[in-house]
Amino acid sequence: MNRFSPPTAIVEDVNTAQSQDAAPPLWNPNAAANWSLLFSPAFGAWLHMKNWQALGDTKRAASARVWMWVSIACIVLFTIADISNSGAGSGGGPIFLILLLAWYFASGRGQAKFVKERFGKDYPRKGWGRPFAGVFIAFCVLFAVAVVLLLLMER
Repeated sequence: MNRFSPPTAIVEDVNTAQSQDAAPPLWNPNAAANWSLLFSPAFGAWLHMKNWQALGDTKRAASARVWMWVSIACIVLFTIADISNSGAGSGGGPIFLILLLAWYFASGRGQAKFVKERFGKDYPRKGWGRPFAGVFIAFCVLFAVAVVLLLLMER
């Protein structure tokens, strides 16, 4: 830049304005919510948290993080309750359904609506391999911890 040159005006190009509004790669929020039926609201809340982070919305990402930790706490508590009842069941099924519905209507549906309104169906999609591998590992760890706790309680 030549400091002796005359000042220049900053002109925003149409192409740069469109590229600033380009969608980052995201997981499909509706698919994440649907997979939460099988894998728990913690799974959907984690994916939604990562989507909000990619979109630059830290407030909504923090809210999704809270939903994720609440869901994980419920999973752990009901697993411990099932073990302490010697497999009789804690009745956590209806509570998980209520938790799933509460998460979806309070948080999950909002992201699906936001992404649809802002980007439509035209946004880069993230793959599902890593999230599925992560949830598989998480369930294996939970199962291993449950088995260890069950063995310790029998002594």
